[in-house]
Amino acid sequence: MSGELFILILVVITALGFDFTNGFHDTGNAMATSIATGALKPKAAVALSAILNLFGAFLSVEVATTVTKDVLKIQTSSGGLVSGLDGEKAMTIIFAGLIGGIVWNLLTWLLGLPSSSSHALFGGLIGSGLAGAVTINWNGIFSKVLIPAALSPLIAGVVAALGTATVYAITRSARPKKRDEGFRWGQVGTASLVSLAHGTGDAQKTMGVIALALIAHGSLTGEGIENNGLPVWIIVSCAVAIALGTYLGGWRIIRTLGKGLVEIESPQGMSADASSAAIILTSSHFGMALSTTHVATGSILGSGVGKPGAQVRWAVAARMAAAWLTTLPSAGVVGATCYFIAHLIGGVTGAVAIFLILIALSGYMYLRSRAQKVDHSNVNDEWDGTAEATEAGDVVSRVG
Repeated sequence: MSGELFILILVVITALGFDFTNGFHDTGNAMATSIATGALKPKAAVALSAILNLFGAFLSVEVATTVTKDVLKIQTSSGGLVSGLDGEKAMTIIFAGLIGGIVWNLLTWLLGLPSSSSHALFGGLIGSGLAGAVTINWNGIFSKVLIPAALSPLIAGVVAALGTATVYAITRSARPKKRDEGFRWGQVGTASLVSLAHGTGDAQKTMGVIALALIAHGSLTGEGIENNGLPVWIIVSCAVAIALGTYLGGWRIIRTLGKGLVEIESPQGMSADASSAAIILTSSHFGMALSTTHVATGSILGSGVGKPGAQVRWAVAARMAAAWLTTLPSAGVVGATCYFIAHLIGGVTGAVAIFLILIALSGYMYLRSRAQKVDHSNVNDEWDGTAEATEAGDVVSRVG
């Protein structure tokens, strides 16, 4: 087996690993409100979300095409690699970028912070790309990633606030118990739409990264993707990986979204999920690599603003916003560092070295998560802001 082929295999395995973390990291975007209100039992919610993520991955490839073109420029218009870039170097850059995305995903999951898996991936790729002196498509990054990231939570929040206020105005004369029972059924439908939309958007990002690695290897061309679409095995493997991750359930983040931001009632949950689904599906249609986390969080906050007398925990929202702002640069630093390590050691040995670093960091964070376990049995416990903040500070100090 050639060195380039071995690195390609490592990249594909790591990309599917990222897809898996994306699944459990973002389960809360779809199911947190349904779990918090009791519309769905926790295990039933993640199982339903996993199935719909699986099907959603087959609905479109527009976002995958965006990833192959609008982040790193590794291919010329004639189909070859850009000057000064060979297959091994290009794949090492992609590999290091994936590691940056996974490490940030795991750290924010450990802290229970709903940060963007998409931005972790793009940050990792940008960091490793800069370290490897590859041209970054800044126009694509701004138009397809950064601008939607800034606008989407605001738009989602406004839509959810208006929807929530309207729902409560229409049902103000209804008995609360009867009203909530009806909206719980609505929540199941809207949460299902969010799960379908998440599979449509997020699984494609990993598909695009694998396609980019195949382009670097010379096994695929951008023109071939435009004419024939993605190879079926990429779509199937990414769909299965994100579905398995979703079924695992990112309980720590589900808890933050469902209990930490707003005390959610069923009308709010349905309004928030309906807002999220509409925005995510629209963005996927136009090939925008939107963060489902930003959209879902904005919608949940909007549902709190729209409900008369609701309490919104802005301190928790501020911690999440801080994580959003640091996602791209932090994942970029990890991606750049991993590229420098791999480049310094060189060849297959360098690729194996950063893969082992990924395994070690992942294992450490998993073991740390067992110290204060969050799962389906305690995900709906009453929110204790002091305890949550103390736990997060303890983890940060230990990781630091």
